[in-house]
Amino acid sequence: MTVIRNPFDDAGHVAMYAERAAQMVPAYRDIHRLATVLIAEHAPPDARILVLGAGGGMETRAFAEAQPGWAFDAVDPSAAMLELAAQHLGPHAARVRMHCGYIDDAPPGPFAAATSLLTLHFLPYDQRRHTAAQVRQRLAPGAPFVVAHLSFPQHDDAERQLWMERHAANLVAAGIDASDVEKARTAISTQVPVLSPEQDRAVLREAGFTDITEFFSAFTFRGWVGYA
Repeated sequence: MTVIRNPFDDAGHVAMYAERAAQMVPAYRDIHRLATVLIAEHAPPDARILVLGAGGGMETRAFAEAQPGWAFDAVDPSAAMLELAAQHLGPHAARVRMHCGYIDDAPPGPFAAATSLLTLHFLPYDQRRHTAAQVRQRLAPGAPFVVAHLSFPQHDDAERQLWMERHAANLVAAGIDASDVEKARTAISTQVPVLSPEQDRAVLREAGFTDITEFFSAFTFRGWVGYA
């Protein structure tokens, strides 16, 4: 499996992540609540949930606070981000098993649900499809997989540029320094293999998920739920 350079191995990214994420992603904390609702439709009160890309711990903490009977396997390729997650989880950390690595390093399950929030956009198409397929293999039949990440039109350069401009303008409006916004825009353009919404749906479909439904859309970010 090809290993993509993880930007969160950088100490600067780790230090600013918890503070900056809510500024950079529209309705950031609402996504966690929506994911909780989608999982709870199918997961029992004592469910074990697979959280892929769990560094930082924000979504895992939100799930744990909402559902005191759930337990979690948290997977992330950055040891530094998992350390940040453990700090952020506080007393909830006792319900979380941490795994430093990628989906192939995750336990076999079966899990009652899985999430990958703000993670899959770092993976190119084939690796993204492999990851989604490996998640599906670890889920119980009918279990939900909730994803949300950067996803906007890619086939027309002018339309893609328009959405990038809107993304940058939103970051400035959220209070992020213009120089940092420009760095973020450059990073997305050169380092993040963003797919179109149609391609993202295809990834889930080709990985074997059914009843794929878009539950979130805000500027350059979208979210879907599919079922194993």
